[in-house]
Amino acid sequence: MNGVLDYPWLVFVLAFLALWSATWLGASILRTRHKLQEGLREDFSTILVSTLTLNGLIIGFSFSMAINRYDQRKIYEEAEANAIGTEYVRAGLVPGDDAARVRSLLSNYLDQRILFYRSRDVGELQRINAETARLQADLWGAVRDVGVAHQTPIIGLVVAGMNDVLNSQGYTQAAWWNRIPVGAWVLMAVIAIVGNLMIGYGAEKIQGGSILVMVLPFVFSVSFLLIADIDSPRGGLIRVIPQNLVSLAASLRAPPRMAAPASSAQ
Repeated sequence: MNGVLDYPWLVFVLAFLALWSATWLGASILRTRHKLQEGLREDFSTILVSTLTLNGLIIGFSFSMAINRYDQRKIYEEAEANAIGTEYVRAGLVPGDDAARVRSLLSNYLDQRILFYRSRDVGELQRINAETARLQADLWGAVRDVGVAHQTPIIGLVVAGMNDVLNSQGYTQAAWWNRIPVGAWVLMAVIAIVGNLMIGYGAEKIQGGSILVMVLPFVFSVSFLLIADIDSPRGGLIRVIPQNLVSLAASLRAPPRMAAPASSAQ
């Protein structure tokens, strides 16, 4: 089901059609065959209000869940940039040519992490993940060899920093897999359909072809669209922009500033 939820506009269309059909069914068929008795109208209204209130609460909770997951993805993007930037600086503590090798690998690794955030193509994403795994193995192998050869507290900082770099990628991936449960979507859909069916059945002045039949299905569908858009890491318009990683890449590629010459004493 997550495949459908990665396309928020498809969620909107499917939700609107399902909810509009439920309202039309209640207004055109159920009310014609089983007319609501006046003595039951007050009880029916109580059940309808309770159903719509419950659905509103579930939509609100789901929206909050989507926002929390979006914020979590942003936090881990910042954490990745901090970890990579710190390790790039610490790589200067590595003796010999190993420092240049570690920094070169980190620069390539940073490029792959930026592509991870920007890519929407499944095939390209598989290639990015494979290249990321290869670079992670090379990075760990580089600092491991240095750590074995130079067992000092300073080199220990470099090894610990590389561990943070690798861990930050794992946290990011876990955050991108953490989506709103399918059960929550099913519950929202079922209660919304039942609520719209009851609205069509209980509204005396709304006919099956009336424009009013579309109002509540449209409102619910917009809510589902927004939740799906925020919850989908790649499929929606609202996505995490890797601004911290891009800023870090730009700073690493910037030419070093030359120190201003000291003015001669007159």
